[in-house]
Parts: sequence; C-alpha cells; structure tokens
Amino acid sequence: MTFIDQLRAAERQNRSLLCVGLDPEPTRFPARLKGDANKIYDFCARIVDATADLVIAFKPQIAYFAAHRAEGQLERLMEHIRRVAPQVPIILDAKRGDIGSTADQYAIEAFERYGADAVTLSPFMGFDSVAPYLKYPEKGAFLLCRTSNPGGADLQGQRLASVDGQPLLYEHVARLAQGPWNLNGQLGLVVGATYPAEIERVRALAPTVPLLIPGVGAQGGDAVATVRAGWRTDAPIVVNSSRAICYASDGDDFADAARREALRTRDGLEAAKP
Repeated sequence: MTFIDQLRAAERQNRSLLCVGLDPEPTRFPARLKGDANKIYDFCARIVDATADLVIAFKPQIAYFAAHRAEGQLERLMEHIRRVAPQVPIILDAKRGDIGSTADQYAIEAFERYGADAVTLSPFMGFDSVAPYLKYPEKGAFLLCRTSNPGGADLQGQRLASVDGQPLLYEHVARLAQGPWNLNGQLGLVVGATYPAEIERVRALAPTVPLLIPGVGAQGGDAVATVRAGWRTDAPIVVNSSRAICYASDGDDFADAARREALRTRDGLEAAKP
C-alpha cells in the first residue's frame, strides 16, 4: 500500500482529516512528568493511545526529540504507533533539504531507521535534493510550499522571471509537485492553514496531490476555511494540530483532554466538507 493509499484508507476508517502533531516539550508536561525528558515516549504514547481512532495521520517533529537526545524514544514511539494504530500513517516532520549522498542518508534515517511513511522536505536546493526520497516508491514526501509562519512570504511570495509569466515561488513549487517532480505520485505540499486563499490557489495548481496543512489550533488557522479551500474527494488533506491537542490539559487527565480536543477538531473538519 502506498502512502497515498494509506491516507485515503485512514480518512475512510477514522472519518478524519485530522493529523495530531507530536511536539513533546517536557516543560509543558503534566505535573507527574513535568521537566523530565526521559518521559517523552510515555507522554507521546498516551496521546497516541487516546487519539488513534480519530486521526488520518500522526506527525512527530524530530527536533523535539533530538533536542533532548531522545531519538531512541522516537524509535520506540514509531514502533508503538505501528503496533496500536497500524491503519494510521506516520509523517516524520524533519524538513530536510540537502543533496547527493547526504540526502540519501536522510532518506535512510526517515524511512529505514524510523520507519516513517512520509517526510517533510525543503525543495529550495532543487530536485536532486528530493529525488533520493522517491527511491522508496511506497513512501511519501511533502514539500514546503506556502508555510504558516509570518516570514514565509519573504521567499515564498517572491515573483519569478518565467516564460509562463511571473509566478510566485510557492506557485512554482506547486506546479513542480503536481507535474515533473512527481515521478511516482509520491509528492504532497505543505500549505499553512493561516492562509486559506493560498491553499485554494495551491489546490488549483496541484489538484491531485495531498496537502499537509499545519496551523489549525494554537496558530489560529480557520478549520472551516481550510477544508473548503483544500479538500477534494480525490485529493486528501491532512490538517495538523499539535499544541492545542497535546497540551489540552496540564493535569493527570491530559490524555482524556487530548482526546476530547481531537474529537472536537475532527468533527469540525468533517462538518466543513462541502
């Protein structure tokens, strides 16, 4: 089963467009775990167990593990997700973007060491920085396109000189992902929920690729506008919420609170489908 097939199957089975981002910050853990980086796995596993039937994907952010020398805990967490939620694909949020033999190693890290089903990538260095990931035909890769951070427009909103007019850089990335770079149908795009007009523009330029859409929840993205701009019956969207779910409570009920928030967000996204 390819990554795209996995997404479609999870969307049907869990009736969900929601992706739970796993960004463990020990200083925000509940009292019994607070400040203890050795408890990263325990915290994240509880979130996974509480939400596994509500999501289209899980998205661990590798920096939150690496910063605490918790890569071993990330490996355990990936194994745990595959065991308790085999129907849910895992997107490793790594935003890698290097070329040649280095990109080969990053691809091994994502797909062989951690066993991720997809990875996030920066396309800034060109197709040869993406190609090593496409050697894994069952895996997926999301290219940064129009990101949710305020500084994203510094480069993504710049116009290019082109025979096709003057497209914005993010528009050019969308066309590449829909067309010549998408050799095996493995590519998707990252587009922030804080910019629904840009989501709609990216969907027009890339009508069949999956969209990973962060920014719903703590970043304030409009869930209804996001779904209406990006969701199509033949092209999945993966709407990520991290902090609003993982830190819905700082008490011992954190996992139950995470489930309630995930359920609320999942149902809101489903209701927004046109």
